[in-house]
Amino acid sequence: MTVEVPVSGGPQVPDAGSARAPRPVPVPPALAEALEAELPAAVALRHELHREPRVSGDETDSRDAVARALDRTLEPVAGTGGMLRLGGPGPAVAVRGELDALPVHEATGLPFASQREGAAHVCGHDVHTAALVALVRAVGAAGPERLAAPLLAVFQPREEAAPSGAGDVVVDAAFRAHDAGVMLGVHVQPELPRGIVSARPGPVNASADEVEITITGRAGHGGYPHRTRDPVLAVAAVVVALQQIVARRVNPLEAGVVTIGQITAGSAPNVVPGRATARGTVRALDADRDAILAAIREVVEHTAAAHGCTGEVAVVPNEPAVVNDARLTAAVAATLGGRRGDEQAAPTGLRLDTGFRSCGADDFSHYSAAGIPSTMLFVGTADPDAVPGSAPGLHHPAFSPDDAMVGEVARALLAAVVAAGQTLAPTVSPAKEAP
Repeated sequence: MTVEVPVSGGPQVPDAGSARAPRPVPVPPALAEALEAELPAAVALRHELHREPRVSGDETDSRDAVARALDRTLEPVAGTGGMLRLGGPGPAVAVRGELDALPVHEATGLPFASQREGAAHVCGHDVHTAALVALVRAVGAAGPERLAAPLLAVFQPREEAAPSGAGDVVVDAAFRAHDAGVMLGVHVQPELPRGIVSARPGPVNASADEVEITITGRAGHGGYPHRTRDPVLAVAAVVVALQQIVARRVNPLEAGVVTIGQITAGSAPNVVPGRATARGTVRALDADRDAILAAIREVVEHTAAAHGCTGEVAVVPNEPAVVNDARLTAAVAATLGGRRGDEQAAPTGLRLDTGFRSCGADDFSHYSAAGIPSTMLFVGTADPDAVPGSAPGLHHPAFSPDDAMVGEVARALLAAVVAAGQTLAPTVSPAKEAP
């Protein structure tokens, strides 16, 4: 998952004092205590996963490490993923944790740094998965009957690469058999200060598509440009023109991004090549995704023609936008508790933010796209006193949240699971402590 442009604004979670706001659901003390007891082992698991990362499609060893930590057999899902259900029949609260690492050379200097060349957990998936394991073990120890709905832990493969792991999970018969009534996800977020958890309704991550642009001209000698039709000049003009799409064709109150990250052309400095290519990513948070892609085709074709060349665009669809369900997110936000700026933090130790969203992308979007009410939480990792953006961000070779983040993510997930269960069982009273 890559964050590119943080954006604030849009719909907000109702204030705690609002008549429309759901009431917070207390986390059963036995569950909270069990979770704290599981955190040291979860940190050790985080170290194991980080030391032995597996990239997308090769997660079997990571899945097996999770199974060992849980001392349970995982039900296979989406090839190299696994699931575990706790509780009885009925709609479940599903929680996603990602197994895969990135094909990146790590530069963290950690004592448990990656021992696999060209693979590293520099997106926080090791933290998310370890936190989910702590949550599952805590629920198993305290008893799943303390939750208002069953818990379904989904250890998902291939978040970082196509074909999407989440896209495969939602169509897997094994997953569908568990009747996921709601879906929860969490991601560490260096664009938020430490101690902040964000939960807001509506789009929170953008759609993501890849585009490959091919400009075909006429090759020739660099000293005789009038005999050529230069695709390099044309592709340069295309790249500049594409930046006008968001600036002049997208409502400025909506968010979209067009980024060209790769240009390839030529084999010698004195030769005009016959072809040039450019590749990029297109993001749409609440802007019209299809309209942006259509505008890209129009700009490419006409700009290339103006240079005596032809232009073609191939689109590789990737992820839809991550859209948080309003009712579920409001319930989770109420239970997460204290607002950003409050003097005291909530029992989770975190303060709530309802303004964060970004043009990063995540395949968690496939769960809501499949009709499952979903909420993605973001837990801050940044030093509150540091200049924003000055520390390594997601996917940077040196990005690595400290071990305490395992506990912060796990506590946020526990509160979210407790609240989400109540949305599936609105007539059931909050789980009570056994005498």
